[in-house]
Amino acid sequence: MNNHSKLFYEVVKKYDNIAEAAIKFYPFSHKSNIRLLNYSENATYLVKDLSTDQKYILRVCRPNYHTKSEIESELTWLKLIAAQEVVKAPLPVLGNNGIYIQDIWDQGQHYFCIMFNFLEGELLSEDNEKILIKHFENVGEITAKLHDHTINNRDYLGNITRFSWNYETILGPNPKWGRWQDGLGMTPERVELFEKVSEKIKTRLDHFGSGPDKFGLIHGDLRLANLLVDGQDKIKVIDFDDCGFSYYLFDLAASLSFIEHKPFVPELIEAWLKGYRKVRPLSKEEEQEISTFIMMRRLHLIAWIGSRDNETTRKMGIRYTEDTDILAKKYLQCTKIY
Repeated sequence: MNNHSKLFYEVVKKYDNIAEAAIKFYPFSHKSNIRLLNYSENATYLVKDLSTDQKYILRVCRPNYHTKSEIESELTWLKLIAAQEVVKAPLPVLGNNGIYIQDIWDQGQHYFCIMFNFLEGELLSEDNEKILIKHFENVGEITAKLHDHTINNRDYLGNITRFSWNYETILGPNPKWGRWQDGLGMTPERVELFEKVSEKIKTRLDHFGSGPDKFGLIHGDLRLANLLVDGQDKIKVIDFDDCGFSYYLFDLAASLSFIEHKPFVPELIEAWLKGYRKVRPLSKEEEQEISTFIMMRRLHLIAWIGSRDNETTRKMGIRYTEDTDILAKKYLQCTKIY
């Protein structure tokens, strides 16, 4: 095992220990098993109550990322979504102590841990284009329902505490996920190319504006890994950890995360727009800026890959940066990249 792998193993082991401590706050702790599902921005575990076969999802949050107030705001939104039956999404589970967020201390660091109910379903996959395109119409419709929901409940949700995902927090000098300039595979030529893209994004967003019909509370990470399909082809939405205030069209860009360069993306966008417009209008002006939001998300992910060490970033690697070149050149030439 090299030093890099050893460090990764030690980090995951620490999260395992935190997870074991967290489940002690739940009634099934003495009759359960726990298994790591994913280590990305947070560590996510599958917890099974052996006495009932009931399954749960435990999220161990990365320290110093979200405040407790921000997590409470996420849970507030999830409970409102369930109460109004907007979409099928996970609900938090109360601990024995009557609270939703468990605060586990380890070596001077505190880790917030939340248990959610488990949702059955299969993940959407990019491997079957026809099925994915069919489901993207549903994704567009669900996204519009969430947007309508946040607009209609703006007074109730207006005081919640969440990140804002805008130009400054994504591509500005001190972005939340790191600088794209520090991404993998950067060369002087590529930095110059992407800098021009970033400048064009800023110019177009300044013109686009951020009025209440274009900007509000969104999921923020509706990529394939966060969409489950059940036996009736209904889509469930999981992992609201990145929810925040942003452009509504940023949710479309997020749905295309890691596949923006694929040849079937135009068909996905067409299907998404068809589904979205079943619920709420989308102007031609907004449609013309889809490529702007895709490129902003693409640079966002280059920064994320360069500043994280997990399964997803290892899989994407330098190739993701390299594949961005052609999209960047298209965007500079004619804005539309799909």
